[in-house]
Formats: sequence, structure tokens, C-alpha cells
Amino acid sequence: MANEHDIWQWQEPGAAWKGAGIYHVTLVVPSREPLLGKLVIPENDPKQARVERTELGEKIVHTIFHIQDIHPEVRVIQFCVMPNHVHAILYVTQPMQKGISTVVRGWWQGAKKEGREFASSLSPNTIRDNKRSLTRDDKRSLMRDDKRSLMQDNERSSVDPIFTEMPFIRTMSHKGQLQTMIRYVQMNPQRLATKRIYPELFRVQEGIEIAGRTYSGVGNVALLQAERYAPVHVRRTMIDEAMHGDNTRLRDYMNGCVLAARKGAVMVSPFISRQEQAVMEVLLKEGHPFIYIADNGFRDYYKPSDGLFDAVAAGRVLILSPWEYDPSKRHVSRAECVAMNQMAEEICTCNN
Repeated sequence: MANEHDIWQWQEPGAAWKGAGIYHVTLVVPSREPLLGKLVIPENDPKQARVERTELGEKIVHTIFHIQDIHPEVRVIQFCVMPNHVHAILYVTQPMQKGISTVVRGWWQGAKKEGREFASSLSPNTIRDNKRSLTRDDKRSLMRDDKRSLMQDNERSSVDPIFTEMPFIRTMSHKGQLQTMIRYVQMNPQRLATKRIYPELFRVQEGIEIAGRTYSGVGNVALLQAERYAPVHVRRTMIDEAMHGDNTRLRDYMNGCVLAARKGAVMVSPFISRQEQAVMEVLLKEGHPFIYIADNGFRDYYKPSDGLFDAVAAGRVLILSPWEYDPSKRHVSRAECVAMNQMAEEICTCNN
């Protein structure tokens, strides 16, 4: 029997997005107000977190499934309504005449209509209550985004209109992305709850100085006070030897990294190569602390990826980057790889 995921059609990067394929769509309330729902965390346990939808949140769900009524070639295979944004994974089962952008634009128009009706029905007290439900960190983020008007008395202008930005569309071009994205969407309430409970671990911290460099960081900065550090840097010569049949040096080095972590060393690396990533997977699985050097800075509302998120929440990981966030960045250059490995060496040398 064929693998279940073989039924999906995958878009090539840069395709016109008119063919069958999988798409991840995100609709955001640009003001970041929790107009779509309220996060509830029973017993302060993130695993029990859920979002209780507002009237507008329920209406947005109806607009999501209305997509299938208008476009029968489109199936909604996963969605999640968060307090201030919505995720949906759409499966286009056959080629379309106008493409996914037209489908999503139509959904957006429907959401804007619901948003206008919702905003016109709000009383000033309702708006104030929504604002009070924001956490202190949410408010700081809003201020950082120059959304200061949300914290002032001009309530009406902050919610009317609500959905002013076109939804973001991301095509999925690799088979492994589907299950990863489904899990990401399903876990959104738990991740938000975790950030609410442990805000200090997910707040971007600026001005971290190490060995003459300045970094931004997310995670447990106390890892910079550990007693012992060791880099993870698989050399090209080790990989070449393994490709020619002699994997002794590579195997011993990778094993040595894991053994060092088991003996209490905080491992430091950008974890670039496949072999280095394999070491990181063991560190995550066994719960060892490490410092991760990232090739890009931290955007607003940054959340670490799947495995890293849980490790950050547990205080076992610090993510550092010396660069400002670049939204256009797609690939890491060789020069950046060399620089990041040098940074890992500096952190180990400076702190040992």
C-alpha cells in the first residue's frame, strides 16, 4: 500500500500556484488585539490550553469552510483560530484557472466584511476589555511595533477596519512539510500558553556581549554562566573520509560531542551540517543544554521551531544571533557558516 502522503501533490518553489498542491495560509489582525478569541490555560498547564472563540472568531471559521463551497477543488485539512490570527492549511486537489491567490483574496474579502460588522457592533467597554486581556509582553511588543494608539483612548480607530492586510500564503514543496505544518497549527494554543507562562525565556534580549561581539538572544541566558563548554563543528575532512568508506573520525567525533554533553558540557554550534544536526537531535532527545548560533536575527513575535521551542521552554537552550532580522533571507552563505563556527569557538574559549 502506498504511503498516505504520496497522495499529495507538491508545488515546485516559484510555481504559479495554479496547480494542485498544499498551502499554509495565515490571516492576522494587524493591531494584534485578541479580537478572535481568548486563551484559556486550565491549571496553568500549557498542554491543556485552548482558545475560546469570540463571535468574530466563530464567523471567521465559517468563512474558512465557505472556501470549499465556492471552490469545490479546495479542501480545508487543518485550521486553528488564535486570539489575533488564524492558520489554515488548504489542499487544492486539481489545477485551478486563477490560482490560490484568488481563492485566498476572496476569503480575505469575506473576513473583512465580518470584521467591519463586528467592529461596528463593539462598545468602548468591549474594546477596553480586549485590551486588558493582553499580557504585559504583548503590550511591549505592540509598543515596539509603533502600535501605541492601541494603548490610548482612541479605541474605535484601532479596530475599524480589522483585517487590513492580505493573508500570507506559503506553498509546501516537500513531503515532510505537511505533517510538520499540521502539528505546528495544532500546537499553536499550547505554544502561546507556554510563552505566557515563561515570558522571560521567549523575550528577545538585546545587547548580550561575548568576546567583543554583541548578540540578541532568546532562551536561557544563564547558560552563559556554565562551567564548561564544547563546540560542535564537524570538519569537511571527516565527511570526505566517511564518503570514501572510512567513517572512524566522523563517528568518534560525533560520539565525543554527545559524551561531552552527558558529562555536563554545554555544547555550542550553529549546527549547520547534517552531521551536526544529528548531534543536536540527540541533545534535544536526551535533554542536554546547548547554545545555538542562528544565521538570522529575531523577528517580532518570534517563536523557535518545533523541537527547539520545547527545549527553550524547559530552559535548556539559548539561541544567539549577531545579526538584525532579514525577512528576505533564504540561504546561509559560506562566509556566514565560517563566521558562526568562529563565534561558537569564541564562546567556548571565552567562558571555559
